[in-house]
Amino acid sequence: MAEYFVQRPLKRPPVHPGEVLREDVLPALGLSVSEAARRLGISRQQLHRVLACTHPITIEMALRIGKFAGNGPRLWLRMQQAYDLWYVEQQMKDELSKIESVPLAE
Repeated sequence: MAEYFVQRPLKRPPVHPGEVLREDVLPALGLSVSEAARRLGISRQQLHRVLACTHPITIEMALRIGKFAGNGPRLWLRMQQAYDLWYVEQQMKDELSKIESVPLAE
């Protein structure tokens, strides 16, 4: 799986990493949720929550998925960070617009 960097600001929300796992990784590997959970060393319910995009990819989960998929944890953590950042920026848009940037002293 190749890595790529997305330029900000995005006009649409980033994809939750659980969706990538559900739609791309597991089908490509031909694995069921039960088999993937067993190989990851987690419960089926825990994996279902990630795949349903209701729970974030934690550092521990990123380590597990990165090892499982062979692409390391950083990709999964960056996807989760981009997802979280986008949604919090949307929630805080009005509040952030009231904060003035302080210029650097020269």
